[in-house]
Amino acid sequence: MEVFRHSRSFPPDERYSLVSQIRRSSRSVPANVAEGYRKRQYPAMFSSKLADADAEATETGVWLDFARDRGYLTPEVHRELTAVAAKRIIVEPSTSKEQRRSANPASCPGGRLLPTAYS
Repeated sequence: MEVFRHSRSFPPDERYSLVSQIRRSSRSVPANVAEGYRKRQYPAMFSSKLADADAEATETGVWLDFARDRGYLTPEVHRELTAVAAKRIIVEPSTSKEQRRSANPASCPGGRLLPTAYS
């Protein structure tokens, strides 16, 4: 993964703080998607895991912002990594809470959840 490659160049004093957080959150995204897909027969569990994956992708973006602001990432690399983080999972928006509750997660990945490639 690109996050791992770029975080290797961070200063040693960030190893147990920023580096570990950014790596943990970026790994958690596909793990939560996989867990959600595995439990797709339980709509509440499926939705919960997708929400967790979205939260972890957002957290990864925040850590990438910190790394850019501290000068550990160039603006170009930051843009590249945030674009990848933003595309980790794409969940089609529902127009109502009832539609979200009645979504058929068994149709995954061709319907509600569209996982992307992880680079």
